Amino acid sequence: MNAMNVLPLQVTVAASLAAVAIALWAGSGGGARGLVRAAFLRLDRVATGLAALLACAALATAFFAGLWQVVARFATETPSVWSEALVRTALVWMAYLGVAVALRAGALVSIDVAHRYTSGPLRRAVEAASLACTLSFMGVMFWFGWTMAGRVQFQEMAGLEVSMSWGYAAIPLGAIFAVVGAIAHFLDRRNEELESAV
Repeated sequence: MNAMNVLPLQVTVAASLAAVAIALWAGSGGGARGLVRAAFLRLDRVATGLAALLACAALATAFFAGLWQVVARFATETPSVWSEALVRTALVWMAYLGVAVALRAGALVSIDVAHRYTSGPLRRAVEAASLACTLSFMGVMFWFGWTMAGRVQFQEMAGLEVSMSWGYAAIPLGAIFAVVGAIAHFLDRRNEELESAV
């Protein structure tokens, strides 16, 4: 592994561990801790709401562009050159923005068995380890997504004739929203998927 990739990974792991430590501190008490927790949860409501709205808009865009492709191809027999690329890009944006919503709801990566059969400090340790892994992964996604968006900025998407950076930008932006959702879930745990599990 070259030195260019090692430093971002080291920074990501250090930042993830620091974020977990702060989240553990903020999640365990009142006073200043409660104020930090409440402020972060307010930020989460805005950020996750925005991510959900943008993901829904991306899905609607993909739907209408796909519908236009079908109509253009079969009704007018003149296939659209841009709709397939737009559908693909919109679905990528939807998926990466939707990760934040899934993490906030506790529906993406859930350690069901470990969570069900532990309690007290051991359960909190499992949750903290899960948060550290999630934040580290999102940090890696952010770094390499940002790098790739920079590398392809002068290339154009076929059919759309816009920079390919617009497609790759979904990765770092989705990672930022996902970090907020993951920390908020740690501070204010929601387990809707566990309640409906069999």
